Amino acid sequence: MNDKPIIEEGQKFPMTIKRLGINGEGIGYFKRNVVFVPGALPGEEITAQVTVVKRNFAEARIVKMRTASPHRQTPPCPIYEACGGCQLQHMTYDQQLVEKRDLIMQALERYLKGTKVQVEKTIGMEDPWHYRNKSQFQTRLKGTKVIAGLFAEGSHQLLDIEQCIVQHPDTTVITNAVKRILEELKMPIYDGKTMKGIIRTIVVRTGVKTGEIQLVLVTTRSKIPQKELLLERLKKIDTNLVSIVQNINKEKTSLIFGEETVTLFGKDTIREELGELAFDLSARAFFQLNPTQTVHLYNEIKRAAELTGQEKVVDAYCGVGTIGLWLADSAKEIRGMDVIHESVVDAKANAKKQGYDAKYVTGTAEKWLELWSNEGFVPDVLTVDPPRTGLADSLLETILKVKPKRFVYTSCNPSTLAKDLQQLTKIYRIEYIQPVDMFPQTAQVESVTKLVLK
Repeated sequence: MNDKPIIEEGQKFPMTIKRLGINGEGIGYFKRNVVFVPGALPGEEITAQVTVVKRNFAEARIVKMRTASPHRQTPPCPIYEACGGCQLQHMTYDQQLVEKRDLIMQALERYLKGTKVQVEKTIGMEDPWHYRNKSQFQTRLKGTKVIAGLFAEGSHQLLDIEQCIVQHPDTTVITNAVKRILEELKMPIYDGKTMKGIIRTIVVRTGVKTGEIQLVLVTTRSKIPQKELLLERLKKIDTNLVSIVQNINKEKTSLIFGEETVTLFGKDTIREELGELAFDLSARAFFQLNPTQTVHLYNEIKRAAELTGQEKVVDAYCGVGTIGLWLADSAKEIRGMDVIHESVVDAKANAKKQGYDAKYVTGTAEKWLELWSNEGFVPDVLTVDPPRTGLADSLLETILKVKPKRFVYTSCNPSTLAKDLQQLTKIYRIEYIQPVDMFPQTAQVESVTKLVLK
């Protein structure tokens, strides 16, 4: 028997926003019903109008602002509302940091009721703009004009993004120049509906410290018409453009990259530096999008790992080896694994270049942890930085079996973190959680959790 009062579409009512949701929307309650209001901030009193009614919640829009939050500001980006790439530009930066910590607290309340957890203040950025070192803009034709950008939130409408204030300026300059060249050469641009056309996505990554730039053209097939002419033009865009790569993705998919990558000009990789370390990044290799904050994030991982020089460390989901190598100077042995083979190849090369004898293997963390454990190798410190979905159940089971002394969990999703901690607290004590703001202006929050074997 559902005793909740019925909410109807179109209904209007006054409401106070209590907190921020995981996607940056305001959350309030109307007669015990949860109501999500995009663009509303905690503490605001509004008149809301219901737009969608679902079984467990409703969505509404702001019809009238009765009392605005003191933390509300005018979003500096002109297409902020339409784009949806950022969710919090209408909130002052200091308050974004407060709310991000609260997102973690909310998730813990849901999954770890009654457990006292120390959550530190969020580590923010001095300059929370122009920080993204990589852009991936889809291309389409609008008349004869080549446009590139992101799909407007919840639609198939591609927004042409000429300026983006969270992107590194270099990525913007290169992308815009590529669009003009494709247009002038009348290159066949991909059409999402008919699947015709060749050029599908423009990906630009810049080494923030080194200045080196890589351009990747994602195409629907290997043959590019007027390839030589196109390359001549692209090479002239910028002297820092040291790598031009083609990636082939024939599938009807929302994934950016296909399996096949060919270097068309210059190097296969670009160089990026983090602190004392240098990394060579190939087109598909994962690398943190905000190198400035990555240094803070990795220092927090190092602080939580509490290394003395005697520890065996395993870096699961290792990518190109960044976290393990950040810890290597204070550890006895580093091992890591990843399911993407190219990343493992990069990780091995990176370790060799830094002069560390680390062991990197392709495969899942659970498979290798179990294998190594059977050979008598148990890590003193396990560090993980999993995707948004959190840890695989099979990995959680393996961790509870292998029992590394310390476990450092870097997370980009408070909900899956809290859900995993529910399992891990069977044998681990949570020392603290340190939020780090890797993506200012968005509702994303990263955190480093230090777990110690009970």
